[in-house]
Amino acid sequence: MQTNNIPQTLPIIEEFYSIQGEGINSGSAAYFVRLAGCDVKCPWCDTKQSWNENNAKLCSVDEIAARAAANPSPNVVITGGEPLMHNLAPLCERLEQKCLSVWLETSGTHHITGSFDWICLSPKKHHPPLDEVLEQANELKVVISSADDFAFAEQCAAKAAAECVLVLQPEWDNRKQSTQLIFDYVLKHPVWKVSTQMHKYIGVR
Repeated sequence: MQTNNIPQTLPIIEEFYSIQGEGINSGSAAYFVRLAGCDVKCPWCDTKQSWNENNAKLCSVDEIAARAAANPSPNVVITGGEPLMHNLAPLCERLEQKCLSVWLETSGTHHITGSFDWICLSPKKHHPPLDEVLEQANELKVVISSADDFAFAEQCAAKAAAECVLVLQPEWDNRKQSTQLIFDYVLKHPVWKVSTQMHKYIGVR
């Protein structure tokens, strides 16, 4: 894919090398690229500093890819904010040229740009995802705060591809109650798996 006429910079909140703390890829080393800008603005978001692009530094996709490639792991997580607010094709192209595995974390509110080895879709009831993102997601990870959230999870799962991995994750501030709800639900509906925010339990980024 040629991206010569597409802007070659992205607003970066932070980049860091760490362990993926949630979802199916939990426990894997990865380089995280957190982009600025978000139109979803979840009330439980723990990276609210990423909502405002004025907090960001513009970086070239070549610089970002070079920093990612300097780490031992081939995995790169593009996250936010909501990363699909930006055209990710140039960054994906550079990362692929360096033989890196590109993972996307999105709430699915915008069209997909770029190509990815893994798409983790975490949809939100107050700003539902596009059907096209649901259909392309490799992993559907739904945050559960109350029993009412399971109906939304099932609505999303019904539109996802047959091979999409279905995951339920407790909302952190309500984790004691929501974890028990999820355990009970998964025992009755074993097509779903349980995810936790491991990085918060062990105290890493």
